[in-house]
Amino acid sequence: MNTEDLTLTKIKDGIEAGDVSAEEVTEIYKEKIDTHDEDINAFLEVFEQDDAGIPLAIKDNILIDGREVTAGSKILEGYTATYDATAISWLKNTGFSFVGRTNMDEFAMGSSTENSAYQTTINPHGEGRVPGGSSGGSAAAVASGMAPAALGSDTGGSVRQPASMCGVVGLKPTYGAVSRSGLIAMGSSLDQIGPITNTVEDAQLLFNIMAGEDPMDATTIPDTKREEHNTDNADPSENTVGVPMELIDSDGIDERVKENFQDNIETLKSCGYTVVDIQMPNLKYALAVYYVLMPAEVSSNLARFDGVKYGAHVDGEDLLDDYFQTRKEKLGKEVRRRIILGTYVLSAGYYDAYYNRAVAARDVITTEFNEAFREVDIIAAPTSPSP
Repeated sequence: MNTEDLTLTKIKDGIEAGDVSAEEVTEIYKEKIDTHDEDINAFLEVFEQDDAGIPLAIKDNILIDGREVTAGSKILEGYTATYDATAISWLKNTGFSFVGRTNMDEFAMGSSTENSAYQTTINPHGEGRVPGGSSGGSAAAVASGMAPAALGSDTGGSVRQPASMCGVVGLKPTYGAVSRSGLIAMGSSLDQIGPITNTVEDAQLLFNIMAGEDPMDATTIPDTKREEHNTDNADPSENTVGVPMELIDSDGIDERVKENFQDNIETLKSCGYTVVDIQMPNLKYALAVYYVLMPAEVSSNLARFDGVKYGAHVDGEDLLDDYFQTRKEKLGKEVRRRIILGTYVLSAGYYDAYYNRAVAARDVITTEFNEAFREVDIIAAPTSPSP
């Protein structure tokens, strides 16, 4: 089988046509991992295959029954998942298997995959370049050809940013489109499992399998309210692309990013899309809002990792000291920093001043997006302010 320009869709079609077996495909990618991962460090573990299927790489915060899952943290080292995440279960049922678990920033907190408790992942496009994060291991695995596709999780860019930095496709589904059951939580009102692939077609393939109402996640969108979008014969001339100029004109965006973005806008125009400027004046507050809401949810979600129920345990002088010593020794600096910040935001004296105001600001920004989408079909913006 010619592995050049191999996509998930081509693999699926080849297996269904009988041109290649799932076992042969898996062996091809395992050989690539053996050859390349020593230099890239995308994988924390390569699995012995139990069942034949189309191989995917899985971020180390998505549960696979019977497999170790650590979320890139020493506090969960040696912990074995006792059930499949819903996305994993649905992929298994449609012929996919899993080649290994990929490196990530600890508990998905980071944007370079340098905050992993285990190793640092290198961007396949050159030493000295980071792959982005927190799903940097998944993006690097796909970009280097060690997996035809991978799953990551996205809270504030953790699929899209590493995909951009590694030159592949990353999709964060609309919140509630894909079940969060079996995803180790970071920010519960923000987290989504998303695909990282070589093509948009492959991303759509995985999304369509994973999307759906799930009784194990009450925040999933009911199937009765889902809209079906047929993109097979989409006419560019029928779609309008909006560009929020507040972002493009920002001094915080590297000039090379601006130039590349403008080149891509010209490409869209040449394909027949109508491109218009749109005004979203409150969008500039989105990052500040995120950095209040996210640590608040981190503080709540990570309270469960206390060395008692599961994971690592460090003995202290008493029960309270057990908690303190376990979290001090087994959680990384960035994780502890965000827990402290979130606990502060949620404290009695500051809850109204910070958390409630951030929730209100998010509602304003959401309304602004809804109004923009009444005027345009697509909003285009750079993925990251730096290349």
